[in-house]
Amino acid sequence: MHIVVDNAIHTDLFGGEMNTAQFKCVLETALLTTTEPLPVAELKKLSDVSLDSRQMETLLEELASDWEGRGVELTRVASGWRFRAKPEMQSYLDRLDPQKPPRYSRAVLETLAIIAYHQPVTRGDIEEIRGVAVSSQILKTLEARGWIEVVGTRDTPGRPELFATTKQMLDDLNLRALQELPSLQEIGALLEQDANAGM
Repeated sequence: MHIVVDNAIHTDLFGGEMNTAQFKCVLETALLTTTEPLPVAELKKLSDVSLDSRQMETLLEELASDWEGRGVELTRVASGWRFRAKPEMQSYLDRLDPQKPPRYSRAVLETLAIIAYHQPVTRGDIEEIRGVAVSSQILKTLEARGWIEVVGTRDTPGRPELFATTKQMLDDLNLRALQELPSLQEIGALLEQDANAGM
């Protein structure tokens, strides 16, 4: 049996019980009703037949294509796939929930950037790069947000903790991997713009 999806003919992966279009509807429902990204391994559990990761990725890419041109998009992040409002829709959504997202101090953002670009790092490494002491509250703020975690200790006297970023940080920034972060030069230019705007 063949079905037409996005003007391309696909062999039905599912046989008689459920066709590919129906399964895409199941995927869409699962992804729209969850608050967290779903990894491919979890999404495979929705299928009545065994699908390999490539087949599942193809179906998800087709589903993402089906949603093009709408205010919501299906995106891949570090932890899996999820629907999100397109960034250009955010100003409208803010009218429904006018609460402002938390604003972080420059010290918190600098600390996060140091961890992201130099990980794993100790508190001492962060202080050496920033040139100032790092308060415990800064690290607690980032840990509470789920953006950093302790991944071990350095084999030096005192065995200082090593910090690294988490998948949660990547998910919150809509990134798949650390390689998608802007370059340090771009970050510096943004910080300089921000400083000039505050004058």
